[in-house]
Amino acid sequence: MPTKKTRTMTTEHKAAIAAGRTESRAVKNYLEALERNRPKRGRKRTPDSINKRLSTIDSQLATADVVKRLALVQERLDLLAELDRLGDQEDISVAEAEFVEVAAAYSERKGISYSAWREIGVSAAVLKAAGVSRSS
Repeated sequence: MPTKKTRTMTTEHKAAIAAGRTESRAVKNYLEALERNRPKRGRKRTPDSINKRLSTIDSQLATADVVKRLALVQERLDLLAELDRLGDQEDISVAEAEFVEVAAAYSERKGISYSAWREIGVSAAVLKAAGVSRSS
């Protein structure tokens, strides 16, 4: 009966796998941060406009029928949550710095073009800092 050979990975192969995971994690973290901070369509709400709508809702609650009152209560809860989020701007500078370090190597390894990065929302300035050019 033939003996089974055990395969062992070389140190270089293990290092390449670890580098690939690190690059993928940095790219994923940055793209997810961009997605979370993407501007919403339509007119921007300000704390003043939210507070104005909240006072309108409060005045309408007293005279609204039950179904309308339910909708107004939900709108008020949504507006209060939005008001809380307005002050919370996520700092993506750490994720961006990690992305800049690995983007060129990741692009080359995965065959990702400059245009693909731009279409998904990565700015030209970040790609330039990462060393990813239009000719890449």
